[in-house]
Amino acid sequence: MISGSVVWPGDVVDVLERVGRESLNGKFRAECLNAHWFMSLDDARAKCEAWRRDYNEVRPHSGIGNKPPASLVRSVSGTRPTPTE
Repeated sequence: MISGSVVWPGDVVDVLERVGRESLNGKFRAECLNAHWFMSLDDARAKCEAWRRDYNEVRPHSGIGNKPPASLVRSVSGTRPTPTE
């Protein structure tokens, strides 16, 4: 959401955010959750983290010039992004 502005349900910004989340959720489900058997909670955490790192640090995204999101963050901040938990 854009900081400092009011977004009402159904507004263009709200719809675009929802579409982005649904796209990410669909990719995560298809490429990670449906593609792996999780043998333990630690195994699930490790496989999900590997998918997240690939998605954010390696895989190119067409919406940002076919670059991975981490490279965009580095170019703006000049540093490596801090992993989120």
